[in-house]
Amino acid sequence: MVMENRYDKYKDSGIAWIGEIPKHWEVRRMKSIYNFGKGLNITKADLVNKGIPVISYGQIHSKLNTGTCIKDSLIKYVPESFLENNNTSLVKKGDIIFADTSEDLEGCGNCIYIDRDMLLYAGYHTIIAKNISTYINKYFSYLFQTDCWRTQIRKTVNGVKLFSIPQRLLASTDIITPSTQEQQSIATYLDQKCGEIDELMTLQEEMITKLQSYKQSVITEAVTKGLDKNVPLKDSGIEWIGEIPEHWEASKTLFNLSMPITDGPHTTPELFEIGIPFVSAEAVSFGNGRIDFSRIRGYISENFYQECCKKYVPQVDDIYMIKSGATTGRVAIVDTDIKFTIWSPLAVFRCNKERMLPRFLFYQLQSNGYQKQIELNWSYGTQQNIGMRTLEKLILSVPPLSEQQSIADYLDQKCSEIDELISIKQQKIEKLKDYKKSLIFECVTGKRKVS
Repeated sequence: MVMENRYDKYKDSGIAWIGEIPKHWEVRRMKSIYNFGKGLNITKADLVNKGIPVISYGQIHSKLNTGTCIKDSLIKYVPESFLENNNTSLVKKGDIIFADTSEDLEGCGNCIYIDRDMLLYAGYHTIIAKNISTYINKYFSYLFQTDCWRTQIRKTVNGVKLFSIPQRLLASTDIITPSTQEQQSIATYLDQKCGEIDELMTLQEEMITKLQSYKQSVITEAVTKGLDKNVPLKDSGIEWIGEIPEHWEASKTLFNLSMPITDGPHTTPELFEIGIPFVSAEAVSFGNGRIDFSRIRGYISENFYQECCKKYVPQVDDIYMIKSGATTGRVAIVDTDIKFTIWSPLAVFRCNKERMLPRFLFYQLQSNGYQKQIELNWSYGTQQNIGMRTLEKLILSVPPLSEQQSIADYLDQKCSEIDELISIKQQKIEKLKDYKKSLIFECVTGKRKVS
């Protein structure tokens, strides 16, 4: 593909990931432009509701972080007393904060550019990059978002499940340096163009949120009121469920199951590249009601699988609910008979099919009424959590089996239609992301000339 607005002359940079660059551009080591420092030696327990703003590892890896500006939602706080002894971890406008670890290769190199004057700390598991040159940091903040620059880190980084990015690794990376004037022009151009793209993505995301809210309301209405709008209603006795059809029951979850709610092993097994899939919360939270086997924890041995089977063997129509962490309450239904097992963050619901159809329970567990019961009953330690015995006591609305089937069929169709609309919006977002990524790459590597 021929790029528009190319420079007149190019040269070989001598570096594979860069390729050709404009003839007058240079390549330098990052250590010639930056000094490096460390963020605060703190944990999540040190965070407070009000105090001195801080940005840590978790905020840098947030999906909300573009890398090129601070968003208010990314800011946390530490006590004002930290100002007494931690000045070296303070950052200023123009500094860049890198995460010093990542749970995946894709996140290696994630950073955030400090685009405002404010009292701000770099937090736990971070590296501070302070510019010691006259170059424009905002330009570099865009360069650091490119896969081509991050390739240097990904090829060198050490780790298996957690990748460490030390200062020396960042310092040894090569960076492309146009003239200062060009750096400013590129940064200004990308600020404008990427801002426009981000607005379009935000619009699509807002539409997705509305569709998800509508889907939730459709599910809630169907599993609590049924499909007959003229049926007489009665009080369920549960505030968050409200009225239900007169001929329906309201009963504890356990009464509708064929066995007590259980979970997977509470020990961490040895994981392998091949073997039997070991499913945890991520595979449920990203699966849109199904298990996403591309996001499994890893693979376990046959011996460990047999040990797991002494407690629980997965079956088609089993329903999994995440019972700890930020995604507590999300569910997936088993629709495969392949051999796998689950870890402890997942609770297993197995229906007594003489009282409750799996597809109906699958939808009911997602309803506003049931999710509100979960929210009111979860506990907090290091993260939110709900116990299996607590889940068993939560109340379900129970229609006759024939109605359950009709409602499940109706919701299959309606939710499929809504999911299709959501998918279209998500595809638009992915195309915009790809365009943004391509635009940044072209500009910061000189493939596209910015006037």
